[in-house]
This record gives sequence, C-alpha cells and structure tokens, in this order.
Amino acid sequence: MATSTYLIVGLGAALAGFVQGLSGFAFGLVAMSIWAWVIDPQLAAVLAVIGGLAGQVVAVISVRRAIDLRRLAPFLLGGLAGIPLGVVLLPHLDINWFKTILGGFLVLWCPAMLLSKDLPRITGGGRLADALAGLGGGVGGGLGGFSGTLPTLWCTLRGYERDVQRDVIQNFNLSMLAVTLAVYLPAGLVTRSMLPMIAVVLPAMLIPTLLGTRVYVGLSETGFRRLVLGLLTVSGIVLLSSGLPRLLA
Repeated sequence: MATSTYLIVGLGAALAGFVQGLSGFAFGLVAMSIWAWVIDPQLAAVLAVIGGLAGQVVAVISVRRAIDLRRLAPFLLGGLAGIPLGVVLLPHLDINWFKTILGGFLVLWCPAMLLSKDLPRITGGGRLADALAGLGGGVGGGLGGFSGTLPTLWCTLRGYERDVQRDVIQNFNLSMLAVTLAVYLPAGLVTRSMLPMIAVVLPAMLIPTLLGTRVYVGLSETGFRRLVLGLLTVSGIVLLSSGLPRLLA
C-alpha cells in the first residue's frame, strides 16, 4: 500500500483514540469514517475492533470506575448474543443499508434530544430493554466495532449520570470488542497481510486516547451529555454520507 494510505490510517486511529478516551465509545465510527475512503471494508472492520479494544484497555486503566455487575449484566448478555449474529451477517449484509438506517435514526433523534430543555428519561422496560440495547450493540460490534452506539444512546435515554454511563459503556465496549476479536480470529477474518496496518493503528491511538481520558475528567454532567449526543449526531451524519450515496448509485 502507498505511504499516504498508512498516514491516513494513522490519522484516523489518532482521532478515534482521542474521541474514545473522551467519551468512552465511538472509536469504530470515527475511524471508519476516515478509513472507508482508503482501505477495504473488511480490513477497516478488523482495525476498528483491534484499535477500539486497545483504546478501551487504556481507558479502563486511566479512568477507573467501580463495576456495577447488576446494572451491566443485561447489556453484556444481550451483547454476547448479538456478536455472533453480527459476525455471521458481516460477509452477507449490505453494509450500506446498515449505515444508512442507523445513520438516519441518529441524525433524526439525537439533535432533537440535544435541543430539548428537558431530556426525556425512560424508566420502563427493565433489564429486558437493557438486554435488547446490548443485543443491538453486539450486532454492531460484530459488523465492525460499532458496539457502543446503541447502548450509549440507550444509557442517555435512561438518564444515567455521567460516571454511571461511563461505567456501563466502558466495560460493555471492552467486553464486546474482546469477544468480537476472539470470534474474528478463528473465523479467519484477521490475516497476516493486515499486520502492517495493525502496527500503525496501535501506537497511533495510544497517546490521543490518554489525552481524551484526561479531558473527560474535567467535564460536567451537562457537558458530557452534550458531548455524547453531539458525537452520536456526527456519527449519524458520517454513516449517512458513507452509505446513502452508494445505495442511490
């Protein structure tokens, strides 16, 4: 591959690492929005999972939170059920439809929440609803490192405080990405030819991730909510801009 391709991949990893360190999610969405223009989708999916997992390990060490297993368990169980489905769908699903539908939902819903003075808070559904959010995250993770998007939106709708949401999403993403990579390896989705790109991604995202975790510590509850909803909105725009034109073509 050309040197410029490696530079673009490294830049995408650095930017995605900072955003993940700051918000606790979105490595795959940020990185894929840049990588999709220069590398194969399957390679991008593998790099997103590996880079996102490495970033979550760094974030867990840097921003330590007590794990509430009772709250986290439904998300994890749903996510574990969703990952194999996402991996099975990956070679067969039209990824452009997936990007367009998810992107359209985020673009319509998140700005409305961002502009709302009184953010709606969902208290019903219980642990089953949490598990369904985790299921959606697991499918997204299997499709290429999108594990945090739907659970993050759901935690925001639940009205979780900043640190509670960080605890759920950080540990959920760490678990989902680890399991996704464990499924990718025996499935042959990670190949020897990908190693040079992996060697670019891992060091490129390290320091930006640490910087992002430092910025997170100084965020207020309101600032964190606005950050998350803003990132989800931008993620939706990126997904739409990537998937919709290809569908129309």
